[in-house]
Amino acid sequence: MRRRNVLALAGAATLAGCSRPVDGPGTGELLTSELPLPERFRTPLPIPPVARPVKVTADTDHYLITQRVARAELIPGTKTEIWGYDGLFPGPTLRGRKGRRMVVTVRNELPVPTSTHLHGGVTPAESDGFPTDLILPAGYSPAPPGHHSAAGRRHDTSRDYTYPMTQRAATLWYHDHRMDFTGPQVWRGLAGLFLVTDEVEDALPLPRDDRDLPLMICDRSFAADGSLKYPRRDTTHPGAGGIFHAGIFGDVILVNGAPWPRAEVPAVRHRLRLVNASNARRYRLSLSAGTITQIGSDAGLLAAPLPREDVLLAPGERVDVIADFTGLPAGTEVTMANTLGDGPAGDVMRFVITGPAADDSGVPARLSAVAALERTRAVTERRFDFRFGGGLWTINNQPYDPAGTMFSAGLGTVELWRFTSDFHHPVHVHLAHFQVLSRGANGPEPGDAGWKDTVDVRPYETVQVLVDLSGHRGRYLLHCHNLEHEDMAMMANFDIV
Repeated sequence: MRRRNVLALAGAATLAGCSRPVDGPGTGELLTSELPLPERFRTPLPIPPVARPVKVTADTDHYLITQRVARAELIPGTKTEIWGYDGLFPGPTLRGRKGRRMVVTVRNELPVPTSTHLHGGVTPAESDGFPTDLILPAGYSPAPPGHHSAAGRRHDTSRDYTYPMTQRAATLWYHDHRMDFTGPQVWRGLAGLFLVTDEVEDALPLPRDDRDLPLMICDRSFAADGSLKYPRRDTTHPGAGGIFHAGIFGDVILVNGAPWPRAEVPAVRHRLRLVNASNARRYRLSLSAGTITQIGSDAGLLAAPLPREDVLLAPGERVDVIADFTGLPAGTEVTMANTLGDGPAGDVMRFVITGPAADDSGVPARLSAVAALERTRAVTERRFDFRFGGGLWTINNQPYDPAGTMFSAGLGTVELWRFTSDFHHPVHVHLAHFQVLSRGANGPEPGDAGWKDTVDVRPYETVQVLVDLSGHRGRYLLHCHNLEHEDMAMMANFDIV
């Protein structure tokens, strides 16, 4: 274990006696770029292209996406090799419609295996992106030393992912989920947005079109030659040679793949779909002018709008907000800041007000029907302790076993789960959505509102959630969404029966 990682863990471990969880950027180690950092707020904000179906039938839209190596200008004037869906970073945005089935064929032209997970999707198990459900590149041996595979799982150079789209409108995202290598492969670019719409959302007067801005936020670091900087790892297993990572922080903040971009916008309401696609970094986001009103969480609209001064996002979390710039004079510069970041990481992007414009949007007092789960519905209670031990990140002191299962649960039941932790652990549950019941001795915080699939569990904190295990039967995952923790065994399988 490298000395800097030891120090990071030792510092966090001093919190053991604290009665109150600490805030901060998360558990990780900063990688310093070797390139001069670009000037902030100069690069125009890019909007990822929307994928077009290659075939449309009566009930299904078919898409084809190719994972491939490409060169992109992430830093102005410098070309960087990325691994991207369709060679883009972020990948193309997929738009799904509730009740309209989607089949997305992912073809692998990269030099490594991959597995694509729709984060927040209510998805059949065979399309969920299980870590050993690999899409292999041509000529790749399926079982090199240290490589894990699950008996009976099929490995091909392309895979059809079927999304029934039975879920409500929400801001989701998709990313690589290959076992042991999720961190470096997402870092290299394998991530994209997935937006679900429905009739409930259509009926609301929310901002639309170019006033509906998806913002995928992540941090990266760059080597002197412009390549993405990430610690070298053994080609067969990331733990070989004693390498260990508490998490990786970059010193360049990217929004939709651009460093600290700027967006010229009229002085009206805008919908901002905020996605934390960082490996380990947490963000507390605020605006220097205008107001923020939260309208959505991980799994869709809230019941009612929630005024916020700032928004906390752990890795994997999403929040939809209305940023109201009404009345701001032309030329006003509105900075989105990250109060958990130091130096350049304290800024995210900037909006520049172009002037007044007509605006027929609004934020109604009622957004959607969100029935609160009652504790009495829980058929059982479970505890999951996220902790470092024996050189690995573990759940209930168990490192991940891809062939095993931690528990089984009945389809359509509700359970009460308690998450406890030693460090910052953003806990993500595949398939199931949940509602936060409490934090420590208190009720949920404002940012816990609505249906969620990822929850921020802070050091030495207990978070209780009521989990709705509806959707599909099969094997799914519970894990920490600090991707380096995930790669170092902080995952568990569970079966829906």
